Amino acid sequence: MRGVLAICVCLVSFAARADEQPAAEWAYQPLRHITPPAVKQQQVVRNPIDAFVLAELEKKGLSFAAPATGRTLVRRVYFDLIGLPPTPEEIDEFLNDKSPDAYERLVDRLLASPRYGERQATFWLDLVRYAESDGFKADDPRPSAWRYRDYIIRSFNRDKPYDRFVKEQLAGDELFPGNLDAVIATGFLRHYPDEYNAINCEQRRQEILNDITDTTATAFLGVTLGCARCHDHKFDPLLQTDY
Repeated sequence: MRGVLAICVCLVSFAARADEQPAAEWAYQPLRHITPPAVKQQQVVRNPIDAFVLAELEKKGLSFAAPATGRTLVRRVYFDLIGLPPTPEEIDEFLNDKSPDAYERLVDRLLASPRYGERQATFWLDLVRYAESDGFKADDPRPSAWRYRDYIIRSFNRDKPYDRFVKEQLAGDELFPGNLDAVIATGFLRHYPDEYNAINCEQRRQEILNDITDTTATAFLGVTLGCARCHDHKFDPLLQTDY
């Protein structure tokens, strides 16, 4: 918990410096409304994002690619949402469905599949360095690590609010006492590589704290805070003294 509080203090510090340099630190500025640009091919714009993309394409004399065929579309959405290809029968079912909301209903069905959580969890588990063994020379197994993996899958399948998702992993045992899922979620703080039989126990502890700090910043902030361990960050307002 102290490590999490230290990160929060560091963020407040560099956010304050970012406010002093709004042009240089654009990534930390508040969101604001932007009017979509005018484009020549307005007839192909279906949403505001299309307008931004098309405006850049038109500068180079380009336009959108042709719309995907039904067969291509159904394969894309299956791979994107559940990571598996559709069966020939599922492809035919979609192609033969002529209702105007056929695609929307297909997306809803895949989002409701338990395979959806399994697919999306793979990206999060990679980000938070999930492992079922300690790494290093001994590489001892972690027999309970799967509980965290299953927690992540459940969270995606239950469409858990992101703020709750974050709180549970950083301090679930203190913020939600008695909630088993919240306790399991703090496994996020336990996936560091560990050489349990290290000779220098003080160094081992510091390496663990460094890993937790760096991973927390990367996973939840999209910031490579680890650079500031050795020097002031070259691109973000992160100082070595803060680290």
